[in-house]
Amino acid sequence: MEKTLVLIKPDAVERSLIGNIIALYEKSGLTVKALRMVHADKSSAEEHYVEHYGRPYYDNLIAYITRSPLVAMVLEGEDAIARVREINGKTDPRQAAEGTIRALYGISTSENTVHASDSPESAKREAEVWFGPEKKDL
Repeated sequence: MEKTLVLIKPDAVERSLIGNIIALYEKSGLTVKALRMVHADKSSAEEHYVEHYGRPYYDNLIAYITRSPLVAMVLEGEDAIARVREINGKTDPRQAAEGTIRALYGISTSENTVHASDSPESAKREAEVWFGPEKKDL
């Protein structure tokens, strides 16, 4: 069974969509293995988005992810990484397939409701950012 990290981003938390989003993952057969709500500080946000450092949108990304609470969770299931990314839909909600989280709830490319790890390595690193080093094996 594969595990992946998902963030329900501030725009979704602000609009009370946490339960709706988790339900979509659970309906697809994924299991929540860890869950926490946190108001991200700048340090955690920068660690999470380290690969985006220096890009033109970086400062806006950090400001967005730290503006209000988010929900971090680890999901588990067969091919969890690919399945979660499919359930989430394309980054731009206007291009996301019907019924995906971003098509249903995304506001824009920058406020697109959810983040999901793109590889097993990213999932482990990102889980450590949000759940601490003792939980990197999630």
